[in-house]
Amino acid sequence: MAVAAPAAGGRTRKAAPSAGSVLERERRKLYIPFLVPALLLYLAFVIVPSIAALWISFHRWDGVSDMEWRGLGNYVALLSDATFHTALVNTLVILVVAGGAIFVLSFGITMLIREMRGRKFVRSVLFFPHIVSAIVLSIVWGFLFQYNGVVNAILNALFGTDPIPWLDDANLFPMILLGTVWLSTGLYVTIILAGVDRIPTYFYEDALLAGANAFQRLRHVTLPLSWDVITVAATFWTISSLKIFEFIYAFGGTTADLPPPAVWNSALFVYGESFGGRSPSYMFGYASASAMLMLALFSVLVVVLRRVLRRDPVEF
Repeated sequence: MAVAAPAAGGRTRKAAPSAGSVLERERRKLYIPFLVPALLLYLAFVIVPSIAALWISFHRWDGVSDMEWRGLGNYVALLSDATFHTALVNTLVILVVAGGAIFVLSFGITMLIREMRGRKFVRSVLFFPHIVSAIVLSIVWGFLFQYNGVVNAILNALFGTDPIPWLDDANLFPMILLGTVWLSTGLYVTIILAGVDRIPTYFYEDALLAGANAFQRLRHVTLPLSWDVITVAATFWTISSLKIFEFIYAFGGTTADLPPPAVWNSALFVYGESFGGRSPSYMFGYASASAMLMLALFSVLVVVLRRVLRRDPVEF
């Protein structure tokens, strides 16, 4: 073991700084100037507004007059609000039903195009709805499924069926679910395909030699070796499903009013109780309380999801 030699006068000389510590200090000097502006922006546009929304949620406030302290009154009122219950259920249905369909389709399409020639073109076509404005796509969706639209015309030409009122109130939320699946599937195909592309081909070759069919290769090769990507995608969808707004707003609403409350999700509920509608209620405290409740619920869901999907990393 090397020991520092004593210097003249009985004092020991300090060891010279290692190259690693010097390099680490230089790295810190390099990334701190880039990190600080991002942290300041995050603080200004995320942390501070979140704290302000939490504070407002304990008050009755219309945005103009003085705040009136309500304590937990807004939260208690939400528990008996039928519209909030509907928005909560619709949000969870979007999360579970639309999310399940998106991931099933994404895996199916990934397996189909994984070895297909021109798969980059197919992936680009599937990804295209995600890069177009949700407002534009909601208008296209409305044209397709209106009473005299393209879908009813095709069904009538093929099967002679009468026009189906796809956009009636009874059918509006299922059409929103279908549109959400259409909008999002291409993104998750891209994410999952990126994870699958990392898997070496010899794993699939060994599975074929062992007599594994397509489902067995998916179960024993694809899923375990791309599980980290699946976990990220599932977490991303859980967070994204809470924030879906533009498509529902434009597809279900009119030029002068919001969609019917039966199709509201949590984002539309917050908007409807604050700015939205022909006669906005400007109940900012009530809307903030609903946003805080949904934030807390989905934070718990994300933590639970991460724990459920946690697996030991597989190296290859």
